[in-house]
Amino acid sequence: MHILNFSPANAIYTIPATPHKHRGPHKQQGMASPAGRSSTRHSKIPEFLVGPIGQPMPAVGLGTASHPFVEEEVRAAVLTALELGYRHIDTAALYASEWVVGEAMAEAVRCGIVASREELFVTSKVWCTQCHPQLVLPSLKESLQNLQMEYVDLYLIHWPMAVKPSKPHFPMKREDIVPMDLRGVWQAMEECHQLGLAKMIGVSNFTTKKLQELLAIAKIPPAVNQVELNPTWQQKKLIEFCKDRSIQVAAYSPLGGQRIPKMNPVRQSDVLEEIGRARGKSAAQISLRWIYEQGASMVVKSLKRERLKENIEIFDWELSDGDRLKIGQIPQRKLITVQNLLCPEGISSVDISDVDVLEM
Repeated sequence: MHILNFSPANAIYTIPATPHKHRGPHKQQGMASPAGRSSTRHSKIPEFLVGPIGQPMPAVGLGTASHPFVEEEVRAAVLTALELGYRHIDTAALYASEWVVGEAMAEAVRCGIVASREELFVTSKVWCTQCHPQLVLPSLKESLQNLQMEYVDLYLIHWPMAVKPSKPHFPMKREDIVPMDLRGVWQAMEECHQLGLAKMIGVSNFTTKKLQELLAIAKIPPAVNQVELNPTWQQKKLIEFCKDRSIQVAAYSPLGGQRIPKMNPVRQSDVLEEIGRARGKSAAQISLRWIYEQGASMVVKSLKRERLKENIEIFDWELSDGDRLKIGQIPQRKLITVQNLLCPEGISSVDISDVDVLEM
């Protein structure tokens, strides 16, 4: 993908010293809607204007999925991230981190790290076990209670799959998979928005086929599709599809994920390391910069202050056309599939083959 300007067209900046002054958007097509309002959030991280009214969404957020989950580590990471200027915190019913995130954010407000709840952007997600029309709203209300908040900025369907109702968990039994009532589930998501409990609604892990199914029935289209995205899984077809329909792509596993014990395909990429050495940057920063230049936002998981800081030092430089060409030739491999969510044994009576279509 050739990019003439180093910042996506729909990204705006907020600067701590002068919070009401923003760098204007470049004249370049981006995924998010160009219409919208400017932001007064006190952060050095650019924001994308997302959805029909252009709500600001930070380009980089903190992910809080942690395996194993250690309460104090996640709490410390959230507070450190907020001190460094992060304003987007990503959580989910499955992660068991919502109440820790809520406590850390409340502490940040009390301590003056952030001025108020309105300065924050919070994402949560409904899990497969609650992907039933009658369970979506109760699940969001439970998440809000855990977060100690009146609303989330973004609420997502975590996977386009339904499992027999139970507490959020994984791995899930294959025989517990049931047909998903996408129309009914999305109507419940729309109700969450209409009630003011979710400022925006969206999806995660949706392929172009699943998005087409949803767009055909949605009264309120999804604002965001959060998917696995990094230089080793570039999702070119999906990015173009979403861009054409004003759906903001958000990347998870932007650094290759945390479930690979010995070899991380991003951090240990020879191509990214070579580009990084030439620029005095890490392979991780090259990956994050590349994602940003695709017009995608991202959520990055880290517990270390130095890496949290490094992950947002990607906005005052750009990749060259040569860099982008080299990255475009990296062999592609999808790491996160629906099979990761399921027990190896058992047989499903529901065909879920279209959930894991590999779209290059």
